[in-house]
Amino acid sequence: MVAFDPEKDIPSLAGKVILVTGGNAGLGKQTIQYLAAHSPSRIYLAARTESKATSAIADIKAAVPDASIDFLSLDLTSFASIAKAAETFKTKEKRLDTLINNAGVMAMPYTLTKEGYEIQFGTNHIGHALLTKLLTPTLLETAKEPGADVRIVNVSSMGHNLAPSTGIVWDQKALEANSTWVRYGQSKLANILFTRELATRYPSITSVAIHPGVIFTDLYSTFATGVFTKLTMWFYSLFMPILPGHFKDTKGGALCQTWAAAAPKDQLKSGEYYIPVGKQTVGSSKSQDAGLAKKLWEWTEEELAKHGY
Repeated sequence: MVAFDPEKDIPSLAGKVILVTGGNAGLGKQTIQYLAAHSPSRIYLAARTESKATSAIADIKAAVPDASIDFLSLDLTSFASIAKAAETFKTKEKRLDTLINNAGVMAMPYTLTKEGYEIQFGTNHIGHALLTKLLTPTLLETAKEPGADVRIVNVSSMGHNLAPSTGIVWDQKALEANSTWVRYGQSKLANILFTRELATRYPSITSVAIHPGVIFTDLYSTFATGVFTKLTMWFYSLFMPILPGHFKDTKGGALCQTWAAAAPKDQLKSGEYYIPVGKQTVGSSKSQDAGLAKKLWEWTEEELAKHGY
């Protein structure tokens, strides 16, 4: 574990442009606040709902008055929205130093995205894969600059261990037969596999996956809808305090991804998976499967191509 204090250990981010998905609440919002305190040129807070984003920006600026933060409209379940977000970003900026793919959904009932992907896999993996693809040219151009330190941080989860025994179920309709937790596990496994392949294909970019820790955030709002029983809630309340990387609030939960985004580059190894805080770990056997990572990349590229991307 790395001793990491965002106030003291984040260097000056002057001149850097950062984009954080799902930055309107929870870990994304806290990550932006940590980074904003170190004077980046601009941070883009990407989220679906402008009113929530505007409120989050106001909260962050109350703590960091000189923070330079812009709202970027982004719905990861819609390819059109993702493409528009990437284009909007590129009309405003010529560089991108750090992309934090933080947004995610968890424990959702079976449904499909606009393009026909299971909602958790479609949001957590496919949506971020398309956004990353569309922003990669900008990331690569930035990486060419002297002294550049370009990073992609993909927020995965220890939940990747819940993925199907085969690793990935490609048939999105067949996924309905799996539990919501297995579907979630698949999406988080995909985040790690995608990270490994990014590192292989783009060595000038430092790409890492992280597990933020076990923490109640807005992702757990599903519990309140009655989808999960009181027994499930009891289990989590009892065992969360002893699970690895348990944090009581977002200030702790955001540490690992903030570390991955801003710690000295020599502390990170591209393509690897980290748990709180900054501890490199191997993950599940499926997450280490280079052949599966390559297959997921190629399958994803084929899927995006079907829709013209």
